[in-house]
Amino acid sequence: MKPTFKLLCLLLFILSLSNSTLAIAEETPLLLHAARVFDGTTLRTNTSVLISNGKIVQIDQREAFKSTVANVIDLGDATLLPSLIELHAHLAYQHIPADTVLRHGIGTLRDVGGTVHQPYGGDGSLRVLTSGQIITAPNGYPIPTMGADNLAIPVASEAQARQTVRELIKGGAVVIKIALETGNEVGAPWSSEHHHGHSDPHAEHGKPPHAMPLLSEAIVKAIVDEAHQHQLKVTAHLAETKGVTIALNAGVDEWAHTPCDAIPETLLKKAVDQGVKIVTTLDTLSKCSGVAHNAHTWAALGGEFLYGSEIAHPEIPWGIDAQELNLMMQLAKLSPLEVLHTATAKAGQHLNIPLLGTLQSGAPADLIAVKGDAMHNFKPLEYPDLVISGGKIIVNHFEK
Repeated sequence: MKPTFKLLCLLLFILSLSNSTLAIAEETPLLLHAARVFDGTTLRTNTSVLISNGKIVQIDQREAFKSTVANVIDLGDATLLPSLIELHAHLAYQHIPADTVLRHGIGTLRDVGGTVHQPYGGDGSLRVLTSGQIITAPNGYPIPTMGADNLAIPVASEAQARQTVRELIKGGAVVIKIALETGNEVGAPWSSEHHHGHSDPHAEHGKPPHAMPLLSEAIVKAIVDEAHQHQLKVTAHLAETKGVTIALNAGVDEWAHTPCDAIPETLLKKAVDQGVKIVTTLDTLSKCSGVAHNAHTWAALGGEFLYGSEIAHPEIPWGIDAQELNLMMQLAKLSPLEVLHTATAKAGQHLNIPLLGTLQSGAPADLIAVKGDAMHNFKPLEYPDLVISGGKIIVNHFEK
């Protein structure tokens, strides 16, 4: 009798596991109705989105879901869209709470400059990707002003640079960040004037007394080559002509900022021709004399922008930055739809994460919603009325 009893217990245990698995698999889907739905590319009206098991299952006209069994949230006169993707933040270095960023509309964040780690989140928490520490010249930016601990790695040779890239990739980096920063730009937030809260008495108009050393073109080429061998892009912190020239000659893929100093149109055209993309950070750099010129010229040349507001910088919201979105319209001459496309679907594609930043079948269910028409006013996006991460409701100011 004892073996039979043990067998029966085993069968009951297996059955309970099967039932638990079935219950998880049969989790009740969530159906969202909204007057306006931005799918990452186009704006739709009277459209609904069906979510199940952390993914978007279907997006269609409301009538298509009449017989669907699901928990329903009717958002009414609202705009539903993918959570925005922030490509320039300093979350770990400045100890910004990830849940605060998520609740304020950012679903995915790229932390560029700090301790390297494997990507995590996206299942009810902020999806965080990292570059790891910034590769820089010995005593190069940001070491003189902020130190190197958990922030920068100085390299002095091509071999050391390649090894550093490999170690960062092994640690989980999704992009390699380098510094090509002289520190001689008026109005830059990393200048001695801004960083210390007052002007350096030995500097002229707030400029540091000596230019910081830069990585050589040969070392940057080695970094780019090593990163490309591992299918990763290289982003460069740069702000003036010398750094831009090195980045262009070395084949850097992305500029981490719109440059602070005015860059000659010939160099901007060369960058556009090479397929370089610029992370905007226009709000952060609003005091820089050359930012408006660079943004206007870049847009006129057909250059591509990516959304990034530099979360953690003083006066930048810990979430969506509506002023950044507005400046993308004003300075980069993008339409509201183009601005939101840049901060959603285009960013997901740039990160090589399939369907991230879109509301398509199979996409991660990372969504936000605001009451009213978000195309007419970006400010409400800073305080979303609905936040969903990986299909899990984080914020809901709508009634079911």
